[in-house]
Amino acid sequence: MANLNKVPVTVITGFLGSGKTTLVRHLMQNPQGKRLAIVVNEFGDVGVDGEILKSCAIPDCPAENIMELANGCICCTVADDFIPTIEALMALDPQPEHILIETSGLALPKPLLKAFDWPDIRSKITVDGVIALADAEAVAAGRFAPDVAAVDAQRIADESIDHETPLSEVFEDQISCADIILLTKPDLAGPEGVAKAKAIIAAETPRPLPVVEVAEGVVDPRVLLGLEAAAEDDIDARPSHHDGHDDHEHDDFESVIIDIPEVTDPADLVARIEAMAKSQNILRVKGYAAVQGKPMRLLVQAVGARVRHQFDRPWGSNEHRQGRLVVIAEHDDVNATAIRDALVQPAATAAE
Repeated sequence: MANLNKVPVTVITGFLGSGKTTLVRHLMQNPQGKRLAIVVNEFGDVGVDGEILKSCAIPDCPAENIMELANGCICCTVADDFIPTIEALMALDPQPEHILIETSGLALPKPLLKAFDWPDIRSKITVDGVIALADAEAVAAGRFAPDVAAVDAQRIADESIDHETPLSEVFEDQISCADIILLTKPDLAGPEGVAKAKAIIAAETPRPLPVVEVAEGVVDPRVLLGLEAAAEDDIDARPSHHDGHDDHEHDDFESVIIDIPEVTDPADLVARIEAMAKSQNILRVKGYAAVQGKPMRLLVQAVGARVRHQFDRPWGSNEHRQGRLVVIAEHDDVNATAIRDALVQPAATAAE
């Protein structure tokens, strides 16, 4: 008799820098005795998140069970990338018992859910749940909301104007599709910020949803896995700004890859990223750098002007000691020349 049990899939969504990779790493390290597989999707071709996760591989989630889809949002490359990847995971021996999908920070989860209705995979997998991460500090600060004063002025002038911003549309689509919302970085937002963020989220969700505060991705896996939501059968209850469209474009956002030579001081690089983010409205920076005299590679992650960095692993004997950063911003804020000038030390520029 055929096995009628479907492999559960958890979709983890959330805007750029909300903590998705940190959460996935925690779930990998606490698999509850299950064989896991991971699909990680990144906007831009620097595979930072996938490499971080592969470095944390364990017997219940070996490196070969972690697959990367780079340089394009998974919601737009379903037929070309997603379906073949799922089929490859399902062909593994032993087969995964639970699959985690970390979407790009700019991906819309609803088109991805529709892919689970494809005949080739519908009988094999089911969406156990959609987990949306929201950065408490960013939400409380209104970074995903349109300028209220400007919207009011527009309404007076013309009520037919679309008042949404690209940021707010992506954010609202992600939380509207969720079964549970994780409010990340509550320590940075503080009690008042957390309360404000919860109120904003409650006002945007189409139905009551549980909101759980999570710091550093630490949450009991039993809260997130085993929801049995079968979200692919519940698509109509998950509204999207892009309903009625065959696809959606990411023309509102752009990524730039900057190669940087060895740096002399990590603090100087951090200061440069902070200044650039403030002056050029940068949303996200992630990648790595080589530091003179240091055998370890410097991993760099920034959300806006908030920068985190750490030495993550030794440089390989065959690796060229050159850094690479991916910088993501709204299209109109991307000036590749200005970004490069801001990130590369003057002495290094002159030496090239």
